[in-house]
Amino acid sequence: MESSIQDFIRGVAAGNVPREDAIAWLREVYSEGLSLAETAELTLAMADSGERLSWPDSGGDLVDKHSTGGVGDKVSLVLAPLWAEMGFRVPMLSGRGLGITGGTLDKLEAIPGFRTDLDAGRLREVLESTGCFINGQTASLAPADRVLYALRNETDTIDSIPLITSSILSKKLAEGTGRLVMDVKHGSGAFMKTKNQAHALGESICKTGEQAGLVVDVHLTLMDQPLGLAVGNSLEVEEAMNILKGDGPEDLVDLVARLSGDEAGAREVLGSGAAFERFEHMVLAQGGNLDAPFEGGGCEEIFLMASMSGRIQRLDAFRIGQAVFTLGAGRKEEGDTVHPGVGIRFLAKEGDPVVAGEPWAVLLHAGRGVEEAEILAQAALEVG
Repeated sequence: MESSIQDFIRGVAAGNVPREDAIAWLREVYSEGLSLAETAELTLAMADSGERLSWPDSGGDLVDKHSTGGVGDKVSLVLAPLWAEMGFRVPMLSGRGLGITGGTLDKLEAIPGFRTDLDAGRLREVLESTGCFINGQTASLAPADRVLYALRNETDTIDSIPLITSSILSKKLAEGTGRLVMDVKHGSGAFMKTKNQAHALGESICKTGEQAGLVVDVHLTLMDQPLGLAVGNSLEVEEAMNILKGDGPEDLVDLVARLSGDEAGAREVLGSGAAFERFEHMVLAQGGNLDAPFEGGGCEEIFLMASMSGRIQRLDAFRIGQAVFTLGAGRKEEGDTVHPGVGIRFLAKEGDPVVAGEPWAVLLHAGRGVEEAEILAQAALEVG
């Protein structure tokens, strides 16, 4: 099986495997599964299907973070400069949003001029000078994974734990990091709906990473309500910047501190504002301009009013994600464009009081999907 997996992946990367054969292989893995050894072999084969990046030995351990996606999840924007300020080196390769969960690259591109397509040579320079970067996957990195991922999307074989595991870890191994912090979301606004599903995926990633020579720390995070007080590309960048300056919503700060591996140290650095200076350096090194207005400005605001007084019992992350997606913040297909400025700001979340006829959130729109987004957002709110 090992040699057949390696041969298959080499053929996929070279374009020698017919499309129908690749689809048949994916469906077989989806239905039959893979052993831990086979999953590790698949992961290594995909990592070796293209270039493996290396970084200058300028001190500090290499660490990266990956999330399975969530509504309002802007943790990477905070954690990369925070870790760099704490003495780590962070070569973070991120992705774009697909569906209701936003993508880190889409958020950063709300900053005028920010480039997420730097080549390996420039990435080495940025990492050496700044200690961190957040960039897109280079064309030569794990090319077999890009082919198989597109086919998985077409053939409904996405939710296979061995395929998810190998897809995530192959890119991280090719990226050249030594340690991965894995944030597996579960709940309404997550890909994995139950904690048991999230645990199974986390265990697979942890054990496969160990087999492949990568240290993986797995955390399970509930995603029943949005993370933080903002959902939408530029809105989430603004919120991340506030946290880096020592402010921001408690739930987001708590998660960042937990994922950092040193809660007390992370909170101290965030409180000092030093991590924001590191973020400024990273943005400048990647061509961004924080002095210019963010992309997608000029959106109109609509206040969402509570229909009754009481406390918020539930703020459903899935419906909020649908609402922001309807406004244009997400994409159905890889080539779709996103609107940087639309989204929702929350004035209250679960457990907070609301008053009938007074606002609980602000919806920012550019004229697209407004009525549907309002309906979805109001349906997300349960007051009791």
